[in-house]
Amino acid sequence: MKASVAFLALLATLVATDAMPTGRPSCYKKVLRERNCHGGHLRPLQPELADHLWQGDACEVICYCNFSELLCCPRDIFFGPKISFVIPCSPP
Repeated sequence: MKASVAFLALLATLVATDAMPTGRPSCYKKVLRERNCHGGHLRPLQPELADHLWQGDACEVICYCNFSELLCCPRDIFFGPKISFVIPCSPP
C-alpha cells in the first residue's frame, strides 16, 4: 500500500514538472508553404552560411532553412556556448 502511494506521488510530481514552463526559449520548426525562407523578419547570418538566418531585430535566435521547413533556436543552443559568442551580429 505504501509503495503504491509513493509511486503515485512520484508520478504526479513528474507530470507537474513537465507541464511547467522552463523560462528558457527553445527550438521550434515551421513548415514552409512556398519553400521560401527569405522574407518576414529573417536576415542573412553571413554570406558563407546562405541557409542560416537571424530572426527578428535582435541577435538571439538563429534559423536554418531547408527546402520544406525552418528550424529556429536560440544562438547558444544552435551553435553551442563556445561558438555562439564569436558569431558577429549587427542589429538593423
